[in-house]
Amino acid sequence: MVHRSFPHKFQGNQRVQDDANSDEQTPLSYDDRRRNKIFLEEGMPDYVAVAGYIFFSAISAIFVPRIFPQIRYYHVALLYAVAPIMAFCNSYASGLCDWSLASVYGKLAIFIVGAWVGEASGGTIAGLAACGVMLMIIGNAAELMHDFKTGYLTLTSPLSMFISQAIGTSLGCLINPLVFLCFEKFVGKGHLGEAGSVFSAPLATAYRGLAVLSVEGIKILPKHSMMFCIAFFFGAFFLDCLAAIAKAKKWKVKSYIPNAMAMAIPFLIGPNIAVDMAMGSLLLVIWKKTNKKSANMLSVVVASGLICGDGLFALPSAILSIFQIEPPICMKFLSNYQTEEMQDHFLPKLAAAS
Repeated sequence: MVHRSFPHKFQGNQRVQDDANSDEQTPLSYDDRRRNKIFLEEGMPDYVAVAGYIFFSAISAIFVPRIFPQIRYYHVALLYAVAPIMAFCNSYASGLCDWSLASVYGKLAIFIVGAWVGEASGGTIAGLAACGVMLMIIGNAAELMHDFKTGYLTLTSPLSMFISQAIGTSLGCLINPLVFLCFEKFVGKGHLGEAGSVFSAPLATAYRGLAVLSVEGIKILPKHSMMFCIAFFFGAFFLDCLAAIAKAKKWKVKSYIPNAMAMAIPFLIGPNIAVDMAMGSLLLVIWKKTNKKSANMLSVVVASGLICGDGLFALPSAILSIFQIEPPICMKFLSNYQTEEMQDHFLPKLAAAS
């Protein structure tokens, strides 16, 4: 239902103008106005958020160096100082693509801190510790923004969403070590994470390899890699500026300017996410062509159900893997490297069976 006869005002200086006064703005529907009102009614004061961040930063700067002596307190303080900027960028990207790039910022922290500390002073351990700090800050920020978006769509108080995530994080600090101990009991402490075992932890090996290389500094990087990084950075910045100008000027080409973040995701994690997004977008276009009202009302719910279903199966999959049981049915898109591994694993068995 769309009201066109009078303007509406909400907190935060957000206004919806009447069509008679402005043809350039589309009035919000009743549902959107209701969501805005509930979302803006409750909130945490800025000074509480800033004080809380400083408090936990101080705790980390004191205790992280005690756990990992290779990293110093000023390294941790610097990470917490630059993390809000990185967290904002990651949350924005996560909202666009539903994919958190916290691991990318964590790898950046490995390289910078590892090169800063150096090999002689334990730069490998310091880089990995810095990665953990950066991952937790940036990853949790993206998750919190997802919670806020969920609260906005479901008419839930954002303050209650924040408190719920704080409770969940606290429980995670207790549950995760217990899960790790269970894996140790089932697999054996000596074989947990071992290469070639059921739980080989390949990402841990990759992160450690990156940390080992980071202590050498920029000179260890491939030739011209920094030039490529700088060029692509300014290329992405130019595309974003061009898209913003085109939207403000209402150019006809505004819908055809590519999004740098959407292009970067497939380059980072492979084409499987691009295929999923392309198929989902195509289905949404067809749905809107056949029944626009139903698509606008239910598309978010359907997409959320698919994402949640995929995420919820992670727990049963982990339980099955503990007992070395393979799921009866599995369908997913694989990269070229994964396809070759699958063929090397299954084709000899099929040939022997035949």
